[in-house]
Amino acid sequence: MEEWKISRRQVIRDLTFLAAAASLPLPGDAGGKEKGFKIGACDWSIGGNSKIDALYTAKRIGLDGVQLSLGTVANDMHLRKPEIQNAYREASKATGVKFGGLAIGELNNVPYKSDPRTEEWVSDSIDVAKAMGCKVILLAFFGKGDLKNDALGQREVVRRLKQVAPKAEAADVCLGIESWLSAEEHMDIIQAVGSSHLKVYYDVANSTKMGYDIYREIPWLNQHICEVHMKENEALLGQGVVDFRRVRRALDQIGYRGWIHIEGAVPKGGEMLESYIANLHYLRQLFPA
Repeated sequence: MEEWKISRRQVIRDLTFLAAAASLPLPGDAGGKEKGFKIGACDWSIGGNSKIDALYTAKRIGLDGVQLSLGTVANDMHLRKPEIQNAYREASKATGVKFGGLAIGELNNVPYKSDPRTEEWVSDSIDVAKAMGCKVILLAFFGKGDLKNDALGQREVVRRLKQVAPKAEAADVCLGIESWLSAEEHMDIIQAVGSSHLKVYYDVANSTKMGYDIYREIPWLNQHICEVHMKENEALLGQGVVDFRRVRRALDQIGYRGWIHIEGAVPKGGEMLESYIANLHYLRQLFPA
């Protein structure tokens, strides 16, 4: 009987999101002009974790932007400081590299599900995102912060997100969950929080590694995807396990034209700068500006 209840709930939920997907305009519907993609990289992937240097590296690669880290425990989440924000703005002007979003990767080491410090970090990150013109904040749930098979941890995360969600809504900033959870498990959290500004930060390589069908999950999640990591583990993009042509088709199904950020995708023994130039060249063929 319990299995039937779960199956029935899943069917209803699938039908709901398929109906929502059908109502979304496809690329090109707005006056016949298709909006292009902006391609960036995570600062931690290009040798600049929580460092302004990442913007200058991104310029050398030819990227549109950088996904910025809020900071680390060591620098006390330094992007919260106005003088640090101003330094980043000056670097952006000098390089032409945009701020492609914000991330709190330190949550992998200092879990949002248990450490009280993280509540302040997440709340403050909304102010930072607004000040820096970022629309998405990645909340990481790996390592010590892993939520997979952790019901207690998930409940505490829901409780904390319920408290901070109204602030994100008022600032029109989206909080994006990136974790080992499936699309359905992510939706359970999103529905429990009940905020339009809580979504999934979708990583194609992580979900593939977990055995999820990313070409099904992306259309199923639909408008609940806030941003996307284009990633491979120890391989250049297009030379690993992810079929990025199918990813493009899946994103077209939901009309996605937000930032896409390259993460990882350096072959074992490979050089980062050379690899990222190749990765950008590959993606630009599939995701033109």
